[in-house]
Amino acid sequence: MLDRALPGDSPGDLVAWRVAPLIAWRGQGWSPHDRKWRMKILMVGDIVGKPGRKMLRRVLPELKRELELDFVVVNGENAAAGFGTTEGTANEMFDAGADVISGGNHTFDQRDFIPALDGEWPVLRPANYPEGTPGRGVVRIGKVAVINVQGRVFMPEGLDSPFVVANRLIEEMEDDPPAVILVDFHTEATSEQAALGWYLDGRVSAVVGTHTHVGTADTKVLPRGTAFVTDLGMTGPVNSVIGSRVEDVLARFLTAMPRRLNVAEDPGPAQFNAVMIDVDERSGLANSIERVDRFLDLRDA
Repeated sequence: MLDRALPGDSPGDLVAWRVAPLIAWRGQGWSPHDRKWRMKILMVGDIVGKPGRKMLRRVLPELKRELELDFVVVNGENAAAGFGTTEGTANEMFDAGADVISGGNHTFDQRDFIPALDGEWPVLRPANYPEGTPGRGVVRIGKVAVINVQGRVFMPEGLDSPFVVANRLIEEMEDDPPAVILVDFHTEATSEQAALGWYLDGRVSAVVGTHTHVGTADTKVLPRGTAFVTDLGMTGPVNSVIGSRVEDVLARFLTAMPRRLNVAEDPGPAQFNAVMIDVDERSGLANSIERVDRFLDLRDA
């Protein structure tokens, strides 16, 4: 990947650094019509339960044809009734067109699936879990490497620093670097999301957030060429509280009593939240990033 020094102290240096992506990347022969060195990648927000899996099956195959996608990463940590992944739900996501399934704090909720995390399937858990935890947090398929890390602000305790771990994994790739490096950062705090994006700017192709289930409107290519969005959003039921039944969530807030959160199985409107990233394979950096959001009534699907 290309690398550049940090900007100097002068205002002119700062302005030049901010506009550098337009000059450095697109100025080196890049054209929106030149497909030879471009890789089009879709990263899909958390799949929530049966409605999310149905929405993925309905939307993703069509998008792969329409957008001429080369690679798809799907966050599947809520795919099995909102809690983790099973062999069956993983197969559904792969059959729909996912190349890699990333995870998060619910990755280990389905105990029967834990052994599969050490298998051949490209299913990830956050890389910054303690040493000895089942599974892996990075996978490489062809020209693409995917890193999955989890935040520590307002998240379960006990994990290593996502900054230190991501940095180490990238350094380990330097002898044989992939053309594209994608990072799924699963965390709650928007400041932590943004900080990792800036920390890895110019070293990876994209840093995207997952976990909150609320898609953000801040897609951008950072000054050194890394695509960024604070949160992809979710793929699941619209008539819900971030995927869960409204009644279950309200009961928690109104009574302060514990209550299991069930996926809202409303057969009606569902959403599909994702971003598409256009990457130049020669530099490993992003040409563009744009939201790809779809809404359908599953009764018609």
